[in-house]
Amino acid sequence: MQDSIAIKPDASVQYLLRIADTCLILAQRLSEWCGHAPVLEEDIAMANMALDLLGQARALLAHAGQLEGQGHDEDQLAFLRSERDYLNVTLVELPSAVDGAAGGKRDFAFTMLRNVVMATFLQLLWERLADSSDAELAAIAGKAVKEARYHQQHAGEWVVRLADGTDESRRRIEAARDRLWIYTAELFESDAIDEHAEASGLGPRWSSLREAWAAEMAALFDEAHLDMSKDTAEASRFRSTGKIGKHSEHMGFILTEMQYLQRSYPGGVW
Repeated sequence: MQDSIAIKPDASVQYLLRIADTCLILAQRLSEWCGHAPVLEEDIAMANMALDLLGQARALLAHAGQLEGQGHDEDQLAFLRSERDYLNVTLVELPSAVDGAAGGKRDFAFTMLRNVVMATFLQLLWERLADSSDAELAAIAGKAVKEARYHQQHAGEWVVRLADGTDESRRRIEAARDRLWIYTAELFESDAIDEHAEASGLGPRWSSLREAWAAEMAALFDEAHLDMSKDTAEASRFRSTGKIGKHSEHMGFILTEMQYLQRSYPGGVW
């Protein structure tokens, strides 16, 4: 069995890994819909969006490996880190299930709302990263922002359609909002890694995207005649912590599936 690799604790590398891992794990969740979407067109659309996110993750992981300088390639960074070394936001690792349980029945409304939340955030982030002092990161962002715009449009249209559809589709989109909303706060938490990125010109503090993200989400919710989730006592106390490597109970199951082949057959090739 292949051992985990050790990651050099460099702020620039960690900033890239936060974005790469968020795209990678969201791609993994979206790929679970392949062969299970409600209609064939959506089956293909979600598979393609998963591939877009995977491509973004690959480019970022390859660049992070170069910056780290330890000889780790994109595959090693994707498959051979321990759970605490993944820095994705917790929101993307939540199961796409009606009751939030791993292995539960997939919920299309939850998937679409999560997609629009993340695509809106990523679009804003890619737009800012296009001006990064890191030329390679800027080039990655220039391509990725176009993909994020499509993801946002696609998911946004479905959120409106579900909210204005049947009583059941309305109930499900509202349940999805109530379930995932407390996890959105993590997107805008800033720390020393963000400060380093901003000071060096690598990229923006994630907190600087909050106002624009909230405005776009509010416009979408107005169109869908949905109320933005109100702050509750629970929401004000709760902060998910995936960005610093402290994940939900669901992350281990994702990594077990992702890493099995590479861990069992180190360096295996087709």
